[in-house]
Amino acid sequence: MGTLLDEQQRQIVPIIVIGILTTVAYALIGAFQILVWNPMAAVPGMSLQEIKSAMSSANEPLVEAPVYVWALAGPIIALAVGAFSIVRFPDLPWTITRLFLILIVLGTPTYFFASFNPGMSIADAFATSGGDHAPWSRILYAMSLLSLVVLLVTLTRKDQIHREVD
Repeated sequence: MGTLLDEQQRQIVPIIVIGILTTVAYALIGAFQILVWNPMAAVPGMSLQEIKSAMSSANEPLVEAPVYVWALAGPIIALAVGAFSIVRFPDLPWTITRLFLILIVLGTPTYFFASFNPGMSIADAFATSGGDHAPWSRILYAMSLLSLVVLLVTLTRKDQIHREVD
């Protein structure tokens, strides 16, 4: 009688768990940066609720739904990649690692698109720039850059496929 996960699949579980947790962390940092830290850094001295009220009064509301969609998309894709990897690539740890690294690399351009409208709304409502005012997006850029470097390094690694022949 077989176990739920065979030996090869158990070896890739830590890669998948780290990949999913990293993606979740990226999404959380990004969502807080866009919806909380950046508005408060752009308009010091006002509470977040006061900022949102002033933005709405200026007909520049801080639209949150697209940011939530962005923040959920990464972890959902990471979960799908993890589940797919267990079934499809149980003996390809470098391939699985690369898939998660690609997700983190893609975080920077998708973060830009998710933050663009909220940033412009802040800029228009408060006559400031639309860029990041809080420094926390640098964590996201660093994560993506580090993932790109690791991805490039892993391209030299070959998966050792060990399959039993029946």
